[in-house]
Amino acid sequence: MDEYAISLLLIALSALFSGLTLGYFTLNTQNLRRQAKLGNKEAINILPIREKGNQLLTTLLFGNVAVNAALSVYLSSLAGGVVAALSATVLIFLFGEIIPQAVLSRHAMKFGSMAAPFVKILIFMLAPITFPIAWTLDRFLGQEIPSMYSKNEIMEIVSEHEDSEHSPIDEDEERIIHGALQFSHTTVREVMTPKDKVRMYEENQRLTDPFFEEVTELGFSRYPVYSGNRENITGILFTKDLLVEEDDIAIKETHEAFGSQFLTVRQSDKLDTVLACMLKQNLHMGIVRNRKKIFMGVITLEDIIEEIIQQEIVDEDDEEVM
Repeated sequence: MDEYAISLLLIALSALFSGLTLGYFTLNTQNLRRQAKLGNKEAINILPIREKGNQLLTTLLFGNVAVNAALSVYLSSLAGGVVAALSATVLIFLFGEIIPQAVLSRHAMKFGSMAAPFVKILIFMLAPITFPIAWTLDRFLGQEIPSMYSKNEIMEIVSEHEDSEHSPIDEDEERIIHGALQFSHTTVREVMTPKDKVRMYEENQRLTDPFFEEVTELGFSRYPVYSGNRENITGILFTKDLLVEEDDIAIKETHEAFGSQFLTVRQSDKLDTVLACMLKQNLHMGIVRNRKKIFMGVITLEDIIEEIIQQEIVDEDDEEVM
């Protein structure tokens, strides 16, 4: 009975070392740090061990090799040379390598956390042997290279999560995340309203009843204002402030509705840059000009938000599309 018990113990230790080696090193240190910050107890238990990458590796491999060697020697003392070699090979291959690695690769966090106290003790006990080797590896190989993902890879990861029944990410969140990752590569030219579709008013336009009816019918909150010709933009008309203005005065004579400060952007500007300028200057509309300072159109904060959320914003004043 003692022979079987010792054999089972050695096989169990071989399985433990083999499974933990694969399990721990399938866990990325960056992911563990992120999960530990979010309060994941399993990640908190594993992180101090996993951060000692080369020392953890040498400790587990040393233990695995030592146990497998002891198992081979012990079996050879119980049986003949060929039988012992075959028995050791089958037992180590099947129960010491394949099964534990298959199991722990799928449940690395759970088993890694449970085994953390044992591994910490083992690292301390074997430090006189493993530390010099790990220190040498650290000096020659350096720290582990962090895993960085491109924006396209992150978008694909989000899509995979949305498609999985185990993920809380829904279709709306996927769309918005994709838009947020893409809008910094989108230029003003791609989303602006071209000048031939922009409704503008001359600064001497008087606040008459037909004017108020037209503004109400159009339903926009802001209009570019020009002087003389449409290329000469002088400001922005804010329709919400027209209510407090006197009747039959020129736009440029209003006290609240006309603002001379406006943002000027170029067609090649990226949307993230324009958004930052709008937020900093508290402006919701930008006048788009080309390199020759020619007026090309307008871009609004709403245009940028629509690009981020990948969906058109329809308010109560917009006509319903049938």
